[in-house]
Amino acid sequence: MTWKSIGIFDSGVGGLTVLREIMQTLPQEDTIYLGDTARVPYGTKSPETVTRYAEEIASFLFRRDIKLLVVACNTASAVALPALKRLLPIPVVGVIEPGARRGVEVTRSGRIGVIGTAGTIRSSAYTRAIKRLKPDAEVLTRACPLFVQLAEEGWTDNQVARLTAEIYLKELQLAQVDTLVLGCTHYPLLKPMIAETMGKGVTLVDSAHETARTVAEILSRNSLLRPASEEGNHTYYVTDIPAGFVRIGNRFLGGKLGDVFQVTLDEAGGAL
Repeated sequence: MTWKSIGIFDSGVGGLTVLREIMQTLPQEDTIYLGDTARVPYGTKSPETVTRYAEEIASFLFRRDIKLLVVACNTASAVALPALKRLLPIPVVGVIEPGARRGVEVTRSGRIGVIGTAGTIRSSAYTRAIKRLKPDAEVLTRACPLFVQLAEEGWTDNQVARLTAEIYLKELQLAQVDTLVLGCTHYPLLKPMIAETMGKGVTLVDSAHETARTVAEILSRNSLLRPASEEGNHTYYVTDIPAGFVRIGNRFLGGKLGDVFQVTLDEAGGAL
């Protein structure tokens, strides 16, 4: 029997933290990852443009016979998910809903913090998702854009990173949030330092980990899981500069990145 792959995309390398969690949760599954490195970042683009990019990538991955699509990009999850669900006849999973759901599950006080890029925080996507699940929740947000550069540089545990975290997270500490949602796919690399800065009474929610759990639940429910005895293979595509992607990607995946192929999205072969 031929088993189909899980498709995953992001505007760049950040989504590799989602892939890493999927690889750990479902080691038997094949994956296809696409980083749209030619057009990163998405956060500065209009919702219409991001949706168009997401539809092009979804078409590309669907033609490679995927059984589920993971939108491992907070910006695309915030604006393009409805369009992708209409476009594709397979399950589509974003990173916002799983993180929001877990945040609501673990909070004790109902005071939930969310950190992310400026674009994600500006979209209010996490706030809306949390409020849908828990209308009386108090959601406090903070954009932490420099965390992305720190993660890519590998500066996850030095004085610069700690000082940056203290400045960014101070107002969330003062507000006494008891739960903090990491609303950017880069941030799991900084998780130990963020936890140390926030203190013992705060539960961190890793959206990448929660997304992997959601993927496993959907595949199991639809009888689409490969047998546990199988070993997954992983394919990587980018739209520009594979060398830089490999260097940073190895840091994100712990040196496990394989061959990376540069593609143009019109290789999808037309519209679905």
